[in-house]
Formats: sequence, structure tokens, C-alpha cells
Amino acid sequence: MKKWSRHLLAAGALALGMSAAHASDNDTLYFYNWTEYVPPGLLEQFTKETGIKVIYSTYESNETMYAKLKTYKDGAYDLVVPSTYYVDKMRKEGMIQKIDKSKLTNFHNLDPEMLNKPFDPNNDYSVPYIWGATAIGVNSDAIDPKTITSWADLWKPEYKNSLLLTDDAREVFQMALRKLGYSGNTTDPKEIEAAYEELKKLMPNVAAFNSDNPANPYMEGEVNLGMVWNGSAFVARQAGTPLEVVWPKEGGIFWMDSLAIPA
Repeated sequence: MKKWSRHLLAAGALALGMSAAHASDNDTLYFYNWTEYVPPGLLEQFTKETGIKVIYSTYESNETMYAKLKTYKDGAYDLVVPSTYYVDKMRKEGMIQKIDKSKLTNFHNLDPEMLNKPFDPNNDYSVPYIWGATAIGVNSDAIDPKTITSWADLWKPEYKNSLLLTDDAREVFQMALRKLGYSGNTTDPKEIEAAYEELKKLMPNVAAFNSDNPANPYMEGEVNLGMVWNGSAFVARQAGTPLEVVWPKEGGIFWMDSLAIPA
């Protein structure tokens, strides 16, 4: 769950408009999405306005979504929401369709900074939907946020069996790579191996992996420190948990999830 922002809700409406044509044969849209990315009321309103029923199911990692599409190749879903690197992977493997942007009446309203990226030149296969960042979450009732300044702080022995990590291999590796001073997007086998060894050292400190609803372990007091999506931190604070976001000196991890139509 990486929570929507106000002007990306427009992209959500755009996405549903895009997929309506794809689903028109049987008036049912099968939408496979990250947890908590679409408020239920929006789907209900879409059905009310179009007559198209939405069968909505969720996943908590790109890997889960990818494996499901590989397993069910008979058009099980009409719309999916892969992250940038999975858009690249899936378009190269022929798993997603080219998009007819002439049918997207709101495409011109999208932020140009989010368009025409290397993972999908000209946005032939995807439409930007939600972007955000992963940083360090600190429950200020339990830990002084001023004492946390770096990804490296998560490796401190005093945090044994107390951290939350997102259940996302790429993000976790990016954290370790940044700790070591490497690019989060490196393809150097030696640097990746070094990050792997660094993560092995971190494992005694890890209490949970969660990408389904990462706010919950913080709100329920299971953890007070770890990785957090900016949207999850917002959810926790709205619920009364003083979860602060610390931007580590090595840099946060920025991501974008896009809408795509399975082939």
C-alpha cells in the first residue's frame, strides 16, 4: 500500500476509463491491484456510471502479480498495476498490451515529469498511476527520531528482532546498496553480492516483512522502526500512531506504479 495523492486520483479515473473498453464484451472488469490503492467508493461509482461490474483483487508484491499472470494466461485480468521495473520486464516478455492513447482523454493532464521514462519510452505500454517514496519509519514515542539518520542505523545491534522491512526484494536490496554507497540501480554483480552479504547481517534485527499493510505493525506496537512507505506513515499518523518519516542521508527510495493491460 503506497496510498494515492489527490491529483493522481485523476489517473485512477483515467485508468478505469481506459479499461472500460477492454472489459466491454461482458460488462465485467477484472482489476488486479496493490492493496488499498483504490477507495471502494470509487469502484462503486464507476459501476454506477458505466454499468460495468468491477471484480477487484489485490496483491502485495510485483512478484506475486507477475507469477499470477504467468500462471493464468487466459485473460484472467483486464488491468494490473506493475512498478516501473516490472513494466519494463513485462513489455519485453509480451505480457502487456500496447495502449491506444487516443482513447485516453485525460492523458494530457498527467505530469510530464512522470512520462516517457526508459522503462516504457513514449508510454506505449503503461500509464503512470501512483508514485511515492520509501524511507525510515520511527515511532517517536519509543525512539527519538533524531537518533536515526542513516539506513546503516537499522543494522545496530540494539534493534535486534525489532525492524519492519517491506516485502519487496528490490527495495530491500536498494536499501543495502545505498548503505554501501552504491547506486540502488546497479547491475554490478560484485556490488549486488556485497549488498546480499550486508542483508544477511541485518536479518537478526528483522521482526517482520510486510507489503500488504505496512502501517499495521507500527500501529499495533509490533515494531517501532524500519522501512516505511510515505503513504503508510500517513495512515499510521491518522490512526494516532506518531510514526515519523526519516529521510536517510544516503537517500530515500523513490518508486512509481503504472497501469497496464495484460496481453
